[in-house]
Amino acid sequence: MGFLDSILGRSKPKQADLDALFQVPSAAMTLQASLGLVPTGDGSVCYRAAAGPAFADAQTDVLDLLAAATEAGVRVTTDGFGFTWLEVDHPPYDAEAGDLGGLCTDLHAVNTTLEGAGFGPALLCSLVPFADSSGRRLGLVYLYKQGTFYPFAPVPGGEQRRDDLLEIQVRDALSNELPVEQDPARWLAIWGAPGLG
Repeated sequence: MGFLDSILGRSKPKQADLDALFQVPSAAMTLQASLGLVPTGDGSVCYRAAAGPAFADAQTDVLDLLAAATEAGVRVTTDGFGFTWLEVDHPPYDAEAGDLGGLCTDLHAVNTTLEGAGFGPALLCSLVPFADSSGRRLGLVYLYKQGTFYPFAPVPGGEQRRDDLLEIQVRDALSNELPVEQDPARWLAIWGAPGLG
């Protein structure tokens, strides 16, 4: 940052550290031990799809890469707000046989491929859903532009309400494991996100 930028109050945006996604398996063990939440095996990357053949080619490259590298199911959907979700569906997580590291590698590959093709500004977030035996759902959300994680816990039952207490418990449980977003105003609601319905 230059001298003039500091005088004018301008700052450089924080760069995404996509390698932070590889910290999720360790965080998952903490969530399971402290709150009974386990990964569902699914994950997704949300982005704003751009018009034109360059973006379509980059998205096709991502799908081809995942098809060649993993046995997970992969699909692309669009939500009611016009955002695109590239979903990766691994088998349900099992503490002995689950491969959360493989899921995080797949999400990392989606992000880095789109970023490498010049579409980094279109990336919004990555999502790893969790659930417990009582039906509670939690999304561990990685904000691409902030380089931080935050918890999103919709209340079961279809109402658009959040479980604020669970979100705070998750924030506190993971504060030493992940770069957690400190500004709750950035904890955006992602209603209808894959794996949280």
